Amino acid sequence: MFTAEIRRKRVQQLRAFSKWKWPVDEVVVKVNGKRHYLWRAVDHEGEVLEAVVTKRRNKAAALKFLRKLTKRCGKAEEVVTDRFASYKAALKVLGALE
Repeated sequence: MFTAEIRRKRVQQLRAFSKWKWPVDEVVVKVNGKRHYLWRAVDHEGEVLEAVVTKRRNKAAALKFLRKLTKRCGKAEEVVTDRFASYKAALKVLGALE
């Protein structure tokens, strides 16, 4: 209950902050001996904004992650990626790229 309240207040503060820059990445993790991908976004202070675990590392997974992130935290001014093609395709669908 306390964590949810702190997180809600933090998100409200982040929405007031105008210079959003979110580094996003994905790492390989093993869950029950099977390979999965942990997608995560970090804010300008190093706080993890969102984390999603998927079985695949493709456009659909990136789109799912970015939609969940924007629904929860709003839209970022700049998304910093590792130039993975799935991010570019997903950001294009969301309208972040021209």
